[in-house]
Amino acid sequence: MTRSLRIAALLALAAAPRAAAADPAVTHSFLAFGAETRLIDAAGKVAWRYPAASRDGWALPDGGALLALSKSKEYPGGAAVEVNKDGKVVFEFKGTQAEVNTVQPLGDGTVLLTEAGPKPRLLEVARDGKVLVEVPLQAQTRDHHLQTRMARKLANGNYLVPQLLDRVVREYTPEGKVVWEVKTPHMPFTAIRLPDGNTLIGCTLGHLVVEVDRDGKEVWRVTNDDLTGKPINDACGVQRLPNGNTVITSHHAGAKQVKLTEVTREKKVAWTYTDDRPAGIHHFQILETDGKPLAGPALR
Repeated sequence: MTRSLRIAALLALAAAPRAAAADPAVTHSFLAFGAETRLIDAAGKVAWRYPAASRDGWALPDGGALLALSKSKEYPGGAAVEVNKDGKVVFEFKGTQAEVNTVQPLGDGTVLLTEAGPKPRLLEVARDGKVLVEVPLQAQTRDHHLQTRMARKLANGNYLVPQLLDRVVREYTPEGKVVWEVKTPHMPFTAIRLPDGNTLIGCTLGHLVVEVDRDGKEVWRVTNDDLTGKPINDACGVQRLPNGNTVITSHHAGAKQVKLTEVTREKKVAWTYTDDRPAGIHHFQILETDGKPLAGPALR
């Protein structure tokens, strides 16, 4: 490379948008799901773990957790399980198809989950395992793994479902009717309906997160081009914090690489998490900030 080209390259790099470094004073504790299922405290140490790979999950008020478990010898179709703080299984629903990729605790004690397979569906299941609601999902069936991810029940009783290979997020009624949808710039993994009616979407291998309004118009976006070091590496799980910041996982990050990144609305990095473990984080739930429980809804 000639001297003039080197100078031009350096000037272009300097002109590119870059976020400020994380604030070292900020801390979070969180549940991490993926090849390892564990609770990380504010000091970055493992405070609790469950010996199975997971896809999704929630911390429960009694110290237990609701988990969507990856398929295994014990659970060939995946599973939704609730474990207490001692790791004992107190609720179990074994998947009947290829994978269970979503769990959500509902206010009446029932559990929301999704099954991927030849008949993709969303279920509400009672504590005795009885299926109370079944919603067929209009998803492609040639690749079961890339059908759906973090589906969530909305306050209006409908369900928000990211459909990866279809590159669409759909809102279904309990009767299975699609009443809202938006096409996405890459495969959607997480979709979060925000209090103002907007929808926050993490786009996996697109390494980006977008926010769209009720009409599907994009109103905010963050990508690696906005962030120093390009930390987003497979933007799977996403969470919007009460302070308006957005935390993004990097599922493909390895040892000593950034696995969680918190960014402000102005795309400044407020916090990052890195560890020595070879596995990345599939999804997560931020529980505390600076030693205090989050004040506000868990938007994830």
